[in-house]
Amino acid sequence: MNPIVLAIIFTLVGLLVGVAIAATALRKAVEKKAQDSLKQAEIEGEALKKEKLLQAKEKFLQLKSEHEKAVNERNNQVGQAENRIKQKEQQVNQKVNEYERKDKEVEKLRNDLEHQKELWEKRNEEVEAAHRKKLEQLQAVAGISVEDAKTQLVESLKAEAKTAAMSFEKEIMDEARMNANKEAKRIVIQTIQRVATEHAVENSVSVFHIEGDEMKGRIIGREGRNIRALESATGIEIIVDDTPEAIILSGFDPVRREIARLALHQLVGDGRIHPARIEEVVEKVKKQVEDEIIETGKRTCIDLGIHGLHPELMRMVGRMKYRSSYGQNLLQHSREVANLCGIMASELGLNAKAAKRAGLLHDIGKVPDDEPELPHAILGMKLAEKFKEKPDICNAIGAHHDEVEMTTMIAPIIQVCDAISGARPGARREIVEQYIKRLKELENLGASYPGVDKTYAIQAGRELRVIVASEKVSDKDAEKLALDISQKIQNEMTYPGQVKVTVIRETRAVGIAK
Repeated sequence: MNPIVLAIIFTLVGLLVGVAIAATALRKAVEKKAQDSLKQAEIEGEALKKEKLLQAKEKFLQLKSEHEKAVNERNNQVGQAENRIKQKEQQVNQKVNEYERKDKEVEKLRNDLEHQKELWEKRNEEVEAAHRKKLEQLQAVAGISVEDAKTQLVESLKAEAKTAAMSFEKEIMDEARMNANKEAKRIVIQTIQRVATEHAVENSVSVFHIEGDEMKGRIIGREGRNIRALESATGIEIIVDDTPEAIILSGFDPVRREIARLALHQLVGDGRIHPARIEEVVEKVKKQVEDEIIETGKRTCIDLGIHGLHPELMRMVGRMKYRSSYGQNLLQHSREVANLCGIMASELGLNAKAAKRAGLLHDIGKVPDDEPELPHAILGMKLAEKFKEKPDICNAIGAHHDEVEMTTMIAPIIQVCDAISGARPGARREIVEQYIKRLKELENLGASYPGVDKTYAIQAGRELRVIVASEKVSDKDAEKLALDISQKIQNEMTYPGQVKVTVIRETRAVGIAK
């Protein structure tokens, strides 16, 4: 055999023997390690088993202690409940004994009452017999039956009660009237004190001041063409006289007068004064004034806290700025009336916003674009209805001069506040002597009729009270007298607004107790 092959064979056999020996050694090492691990695991398992047993024993002891504690508590509760039951039982027994004792006492009282009742009935029978006997004796002596005596007594008591009731009613009425007057005066005085405004006096003439008299010639123009164009465009009479540095604008419409004044101001400042320029400036100023009117109306509504007013009504409020009534600025008067109405309505517990709204709009009939032949209160009411104001507002506007019947609580407030604002001294321009003379004439006119005892002109001449003699004038004659006096005032006198004639016929019955 080839030596090389043999060497290879031996080498392989040696490798196989070495591998077998190594495998045997490795197997023994693994077995030894496995046995060591198994022993270690057994040791750890035994230790864990002991630990778990100790834990289980401790848990058992803990549960046992808690159970014993719960059982003890339960036993204590049961014992306490038994004690309470025993106490309740004792209390019940005591109450039962007490009730039995009270039953005996009640039974004894019942027997006593029955005995007393028998005695009472017996005594009542004796009293009734004695009473009947006495009545028979009284009837025999007085000669009148019991029923007749009762009737007379009742009638006498009725008369006394009626007299006392009438006296008591009169005292209550007098006290209520006194308190009502006092409260009304307090409210009116406080309202006037809380609203104080200055009154501007306006008339139908405005004065336009210029720097020099040479400007007058330019305003007149060649052959007066400039002044004629200005008068034609504005509808205002322009008076150029010898008054130094002044031109007078005359016209009843304050809006047109204001337009003429502003137009003249722009023309004089610009220096270009000729008919075409005049017409252009007047048209421009008209738009400015109209915008100012609308802005004034809006600002007035905002100042007074009035919201939701129709734009056309707001424009009419703005037009009040350029309107006066007996020298009193209409917008200022309406603002004052609105404030007075709001305060007075608040004092009386009414709707202050509605009262203030009606107060602002009460004279709206004085500034329409077209002026029909209607009293301004009626016209104002129709305008308010047209622009969807509420019925109570419309009625207050229409009734503030008694043209229509008052149907709301705020209507008399508007009437009173209008009188307060208009009749206040200095509010309206009227010479004192003429004012006094007119009131005297008014009183003398009423006193000229037969049967009139006294006459009083009150409320700044807005009302004439006529007191007549009751024995000379009947109720029917009083109505006719009021109509005759009002017609005579209407035909013979000149006066602002309306005059209310009130005829008073009084009958008095006087009794004196001594």
